[in-house]
Amino acid sequence: MEIFQYDFMVRALIAASIVGLICPLMGMFIVLRRLSLIGDSLSHIALSGIAASTIFNGNPIIGSLVASSLAAIIIDRLRSSLKEYADLSIAIIMALGVGISGILMSVSNVNFDLFSFMYGSIATVTKEDITIIIITAIIVLLFINLFFKELVYITFDEESAKLSNIPVKIINIIFMILVAASITMTLRIVGVLLVSSLIAIPVATSLRVAKSFRQSIFYSILFGETSILSGVILSFYMDVAPGAIIVIVSILQLMIVSLYKTKIDKRKIEKVINN
Repeated sequence: MEIFQYDFMVRALIAASIVGLICPLMGMFIVLRRLSLIGDSLSHIALSGIAASTIFNGNPIIGSLVASSLAAIIIDRLRSSLKEYADLSIAIIMALGVGISGILMSVSNVNFDLFSFMYGSIATVTKEDITIIIITAIIVLLFINLFFKELVYITFDEESAKLSNIPVKIINIIFMILVAASITMTLRIVGVLLVSSLIAIPVATSLRVAKSFRQSIFYSILFGETSILSGVILSFYMDVAPGAIIVIVSILQLMIVSLYKTKIDKRKIEKVINN
């Protein structure tokens, strides 16, 4: 195929395939914890990290990873202290991220490609980025594999997990840092404004059809991979921002699955009534 003749497209597809695996996987735990908007919050903080690293000639991925990881830890601490108003922690960090990034971009004279970071760009993924993405993905997969039962327990009943002597605080901190890392990986492809869609929408789609938790994870990864890979390929041929296409494909998947599920449920109800 034509796209494989370009090195930047090969890098973009490799990055997309890894992101399509990790983000929905982490997204399942995020959505069930009612933290769906954390992607927006951390991505805005990551933008300030990108701006700072660009000013000091650093790697934008490293800069965004450091900034979003610190923000993720702060969100976790704010959630614990606010409790009934835990969602405020996300709003606070999002506002902070917008403010800091705005200041950094205003005072610097660096040529900052804002559009590519806002909506993603398949041409900006470098070999160094691929290395960072692969290392991050390995760490995320190892963590989930080692603490899968604990994560599930904490996700559904955090208070009972604490009473069961599970190190909830430590696991939550590591989990939030890895969420930040997953979001950082996504920025190059999807962009700051649309990053939360890849975390939440495939999960929402999978929950419509899955019959178990593990099945939900499998379907969310399947839908995530489909949307991000098709979005990257279509963006190449249509010459548009990949993030926008990925979101549209994700929404179309959700609509089709929802209509199919509604139709199946309707048939089941009619069958019961007729019998």
